[in-house]
Amino acid sequence: MTTIDIHAHFVDRHYVDELTRVMRLNAGTTADGKTLLRDRGATIAWTRPDMFSAEHRLADMAQKNIDIRVLSVSAPNVYPWPATEQVEIARRVNDALARYCRAYPEKFIGLASLPLADVGASLYEIDRAVSELGLKGVAIGSNIGGVALNDARFEPLWAKINALRLPVVEHPVFPRDTSDMGEFELPLRVGLMFDTTLMAARMIYAGIFERYPDFPFVLAHTGAALIMLMERLDNGYRLFPDCRKYIAKLPSEYAKRLYYDSCAFGEKALLFAIDSVGVGQILFGTDDPFIGADTAHVMRLPISDADKTAILGGNAGRLFGLS
Repeated sequence: MTTIDIHAHFVDRHYVDELTRVMRLNAGTTADGKTLLRDRGATIAWTRPDMFSAEHRLADMAQKNIDIRVLSVSAPNVYPWPATEQVEIARRVNDALARYCRAYPEKFIGLASLPLADVGASLYEIDRAVSELGLKGVAIGSNIGGVALNDARFEPLWAKINALRLPVVEHPVFPRDTSDMGEFELPLRVGLMFDTTLMAARMIYAGIFERYPDFPFVLAHTGAALIMLMERLDNGYRLFPDCRKYIAKLPSEYAKRLYYDSCAFGEKALLFAIDSVGVGQILFGTDDPFIGADTAHVMRLPISDADKTAILGGNAGRLFGLS
């Protein structure tokens, strides 16, 4: 069995330094060696020295029996940069990620970041990332500088991704307004989950998956609250014309075609997801190196060995075209 972790992150020094500059973040070090990059009392990103070491990460994978990791830049991706700088930082990040993956081709595959402040440049970057750099899909935030993913400006993006049948892995970013989340790291703990849920509901109701049914779309953190809300979304379809305007089926029918990583981690949440959308839609994830889970949260599930094999690698191997 090949174990494939589809929710893991590429931590690049240039990106972190530039993010600190462009967002004017304040850096502080914790007693256990983390560097927290903060803005107005909230942690935007954080690092540890070992996150930058490929050797450390390879040793960690070997210890945890993880064969392949699918790497992407974590939140806030490249979206904080001004439009005039976003194309360049996306190219730099994608080039660095491609070099990292080429150095360890049997261990890492990469997902491209897109400068979505410029959709035309993003379409070009998809071609460059896939054809020239060998990246295997796209990583996308739950909103783009506060703009929803179902905004009309992104229609050419979905059309191109659909034509290429290119995997898209969503990772949440902070909601547009976190001014009422000023304590307990609530933007990270709750805000990200809220934004994934809102994004997915909007995309379903807006008919993105109705018009473009041919590409795999993966939701981080087991879809946040989407699966729990499926019946509520279906009720909206039954009750309100606006909820039927762009789709021809119940929202849950589209939700069941999406993919969900296992980064809810809890047994009850994962079993609920499996019961709701099926084993074939669940992909193993660890949120490495920020959470750094192993396979235990899948292995302890009371499901068959065949189902565990599918979640731990079989489904991802099919989705990303890996043997």
